[in-house]
Amino acid sequence: MGFITDPRQKTADYLHQWLDEKALYLKPTTMARYRDYVENDLAPTLCDIPLDDLNRQHLRAYVTRELHAGRGRVTVHRIMATLSSALSSAVNSDRLSRNAAKPPLLPRPASAPRHLWTEAQTVHFLRFTRAVDPFYADLAELVIDTGLHKGEALALHWDDVHQAESVLFVRHTLSVVDNPARPHHAEDPAQQDLGRPLPPRGHRPRQPRLHRRLGDPTGYVFHRHDRPLHPKSVLDRFHLLCAKAGVPRIALHDLRHLAMSFGLAAGVPLPIMSKTLRHRTLSTSANIYAELTPRAARAGVDGIAWILDTADRELLGTPVCRARRPARQHPRPHRPRPANRTPRTDDPTEDWPMWPGDHHATTS
Repeated sequence: MGFITDPRQKTADYLHQWLDEKALYLKPTTMARYRDYVENDLAPTLCDIPLDDLNRQHLRAYVTRELHAGRGRVTVHRIMATLSSALSSAVNSDRLSRNAAKPPLLPRPASAPRHLWTEAQTVHFLRFTRAVDPFYADLAELVIDTGLHKGEALALHWDDVHQAESVLFVRHTLSVVDNPARPHHAEDPAQQDLGRPLPPRGHRPRQPRLHRRLGDPTGYVFHRHDRPLHPKSVLDRFHLLCAKAGVPRIALHDLRHLAMSFGLAAGVPLPIMSKTLRHRTLSTSANIYAELTPRAARAGVDGIAWILDTADRELLGTPVCRARRPARQHPRPHRPRPANRTPRTDDPTEDWPMWPGDHHATTS
């Protein structure tokens, strides 16, 4: 049985009705973005068009007009994605027969290339920040070590940090909704965390020190004057520390990207890193968060070269290097053979590297 509709219903009225339905289960930050696009962009433009008469010509004219007015392609694409989501809901409820916003009128813009820190730059920033501002050093390294979102780290409670078991639980998210001057502390029940391991406690001078102060009246790990930190203030302070440390300026969210990149560089499989960062699908990790550091890229190239070099020596009958794969190899400087030792007949006549780029390795 089909959905009984009012053919005179305006598109703007339907969009506001759709927002009321979405508010029942969407996160506050998502609802704020949807409401902003509907009330400031879509509703004023499509207010006089009946929903049943809305077609691709109307949408094409809107996209063209916005681009000519100087709106960014990313912004226009997000506006049209919001409209497409609303029209898809109408199709699923038999309110409409088709979604006029599909296929997309504006292709998704390519993401800007991210310039992440190298391992040396990361350690330098953490050591510098540890000396001048240990509070923010703890916050930065916790995000790098665990891959937490910024809002998850800022909303972390002491009751969710278990030092004895070296595990923490993410049960809250701090976000700014509607009023930028007052963060809205929202608990997301859809993300029931099963626990995330804390980094091992070693003797690193840059290791995060999560120790609750005696008499601390708040439940927040990171706070100022008994109040949670404002995300905008944290970002501004982070950029100031980047400038003082002499490292390239990156976004605070890029620390989460570093967690993925360093994990891949250490040889951790992509599915495990995807679970560590709590991605819903493996494709999300592969397409967005898997930026390779130069070290990871070099490890991949060296591994391929090692395979081909080994196969080539087996084909020529040359003794194969008995060393392990380059990802697990610890090269040692070449040591000359003692004069009183008889050379082996199967030794190569000249030194050859275990893998490309290592010209000081030995076959012994």
